[in-house]
Amino acid sequence: MSKPLEGIKIIDFTHVQAGPACTQLLAWFGADVIKVERPGSGDVTRNQLRDIPDADALYFTMLNSNKKSLTLDTKKPEGKEVLEKLIRESDVLVENFGPGALDRMGFSWERLNELNPKMIVASVKGFSDGHHYDDLKVYENVAQCAGGAASTTGFWDGPPTISAAALGDSNTGMHLAIGILTALIGRDKTGKGQKVAVSMQDSVLNLCRVKLRDQQRLERVGYLEEYPQYPHGEFSDVVPRGGNAGGGGQPGWVLKCKGWETDPNAYIYFTIQGHAWEPICKALGKPEWIDDPAYKTAEARQPHIFEIFGTIEGWLADKTKFEAVDILRKFDIPCAPVLTMKELANDPSLRASGTIVEVPHKKRGSYLTVGSPIKFSDMKPEVTASPLLGEHTDEVLAGLGYSRQDIFNLREIKAV
Repeated sequence: MSKPLEGIKIIDFTHVQAGPACTQLLAWFGADVIKVERPGSGDVTRNQLRDIPDADALYFTMLNSNKKSLTLDTKKPEGKEVLEKLIRESDVLVENFGPGALDRMGFSWERLNELNPKMIVASVKGFSDGHHYDDLKVYENVAQCAGGAASTTGFWDGPPTISAAALGDSNTGMHLAIGILTALIGRDKTGKGQKVAVSMQDSVLNLCRVKLRDQQRLERVGYLEEYPQYPHGEFSDVVPRGGNAGGGGQPGWVLKCKGWETDPNAYIYFTIQGHAWEPICKALGKPEWIDDPAYKTAEARQPHIFEIFGTIEGWLADKTKFEAVDILRKFDIPCAPVLTMKELANDPSLRASGTIVEVPHKKRGSYLTVGSPIKFSDMKPEVTASPLLGEHTDEVLAGLGYSRQDIFNLREIKAV
């Protein structure tokens, strides 16, 4: 079965995580993604945090599925010539170099547009063009701090906290993929390529919009009623850290289950939604709470919300997190077990849906990786192994019209 992006050729000049996450997603959906790497070394993540000597690290394999690897020295004239040919035949170039790197290589936007007026040039940046920090080097945790996530994550009596989720890296890559697909549709209408850029700061802030909402509410009324600090605590003039409170206005918390003394993940997340209050009372064996004025409304419950959570923890004390969720879901109560990476890796439902995939690799053997989080009714994206360094160099060069002798000569001068 053909895939939606078949026929789209992408030059992948990205490394580490944000850019590779973007191009991997497009490769899953059928794009021909050619990862351009430095001869002899390649993407730095090939050897970062290795668990098997002399084999590509999981950091690399899990971000570069379904791609081809072309080794190319763009500092050599012959390497530049190869890249020019590739640009003329490609649809998209994706890069996450530092500011001005493409210009210094001799491939400014003007030059790229001259070589291929239909080319879409997509860039990952730390900050948007013109920002006063636009020359600052940005990594995952830097982006989380600059985008507002860290200041609003953690507990109110502790420091700002970084999320384990890649809000700065993979999240930015997903935003860039949307931008590229939008530009491709736009090109179908105009016949012209364009530049697409996504900054890591902007992408983190986009996921923190409810906190920007809360900042405006706080400035207007002086408090935030769904935060644990209300009504007994104090608010400053900035959105506080809310611990495990929900961001959607529904009180929620991480609660202990049976075995928490020895298992650091024996917890569930429990949410008290207004419409679920009656089922919650029935599930807990507290029918008297349903019409009690001290509990009946969200406003009445908030002053002693932690007493309510304490009662729920008492109910949970003899139940594992899985047993608890199996009971609560029958009452349509929003909750979930706190799942570990080990539990997720071995979840049969995630394996069946393609969310977790086992992939054979030429040097590593089989490894686990994430599959497409986007599901389609008429397509199930296939995840194939990440390429070895330079594995497809000959194939790509032959596709550009180079003969065997030409390829041999390029290897002799170490341009590929």
